Amino acid sequence: MSSNTATFDQSLKNSQNTATWIIIVGVVSAVVGSAAIVAIVFLVIRWLKKAGKGETPFARIEFGTNNKTTLNTTPPDFTVIPESQIETATMELFLSNMAKEKPIRFSPEQLAGFTQNYSTKLGSGGFGDVYKGEFPNGVLVAIKILKKASDKRAEEQFMAEVSTIGRTYHVNLVRLYGFCFHSTVQALVYEYMENGSLDEFLFDKNRQLEWGKLNEIAIGTAKGIAYLHEECQQRIIHYDIKPGNVLLDEKLSPKVADFGLAKLSNRDNTHITMTDCRGTPGYAAPELYMPYPVTHKCDVYSFGILLFEIVGRRKSHNSNLSESQQWLPRWTWEKYEKGELRELLELSSIDEEHKEKAERMAMVALWCVQYLPDSRPLMSHVVRMLEGGTEIKPPPNPFQHLMSTVPNFTDLLSGSISESYSKENPFST
Repeated sequence: MSSNTATFDQSLKNSQNTATWIIIVGVVSAVVGSAAIVAIVFLVIRWLKKAGKGETPFARIEFGTNNKTTLNTTPPDFTVIPESQIETATMELFLSNMAKEKPIRFSPEQLAGFTQNYSTKLGSGGFGDVYKGEFPNGVLVAIKILKKASDKRAEEQFMAEVSTIGRTYHVNLVRLYGFCFHSTVQALVYEYMENGSLDEFLFDKNRQLEWGKLNEIAIGTAKGIAYLHEECQQRIIHYDIKPGNVLLDEKLSPKVADFGLAKLSNRDNTHITMTDCRGTPGYAAPELYMPYPVTHKCDVYSFGILLFEIVGRRKSHNSNLSESQQWLPRWTWEKYEKGELRELLELSSIDEEHKEKAERMAMVALWCVQYLPDSRPLMSHVVRMLEGGTEIKPPPNPFQHLMSTVPNFTDLLSGSISESYSKENPFST
């Protein structure tokens, strides 16, 4: 009997100890849970207060000296500012909005570190200088240091570059990694393109490419422009298509670059009013030099000139040649009209196996440089024609406007002349 009592007492004691630990664990869990809830509520209230003050979330990637990447989420100060800084604040707001997209904002110190204090210059131009750089993770970059954005035009070009290419991603468009907008430095950070630009391979006798590769470059470039025109949420008009703005990576794949003149266009707006001349002489469409509406077809014209230069492996205009041969597009038309296009291709040293593709490219070029914008094909049609996926109808004479009996651009844009001219174009919209 006493043995059973002792056993019962021990069991009761063990149960009491277990209950005590359960209570203790429960109390601790409740305290920790309450603290977590309080912390979360505090953070939410703090975030809402910041939102009420107009502070904008801003993410910036920073590369430390230990090669580790950290994320700095400290928002910039966009609160009360003097009236004299309103324009700067507008730019800051633009950059803040872009930070929510793909480009990263870098500091001047970071750029100096990426470039080893700008030790390797890749090139220079009217916009500024380009330097070779490297991220801490080994990714090579090209950093375009812009001339001081002292005037509104330079600032507009900076915003055009960031807002257009920064919102897009395509295998045939150069990638913008980020930018720097600071009182001392304005810069754009791109992926590094090992083989430079297409013009070096077209016009430098020491850097020739076999024609099959040039054909691939033409098709890839056309796909990049077609993406800008027809696949982006907002149509992007480049305005400056030329071999110098087609960059080549290590595999010689083309990427359209330099969006400093680009403009976003609502798809519902078929025409854009130009306030100033854009583009590069020799590549710019005729309507860019006139006070007439401009469409995305101006890029098609520029691409046509680029195709002529690929076929001929020369500049579209060369004053050192005979008068009939000086302007390559018109000389090509004259050869085509006489049924002598193959002879022109032979002068360009194009192999027999590639002559059919080269002939197709020349005909596509003639369609692209039609005088009336509506008579030029869409870039998606250009891609299909270059790839051989669609029949190429005989193009009309792109240079009818140069004849004295043909009315000027204004007359062509209205009435039956425009109607009959466009009927010759199966791509007319």
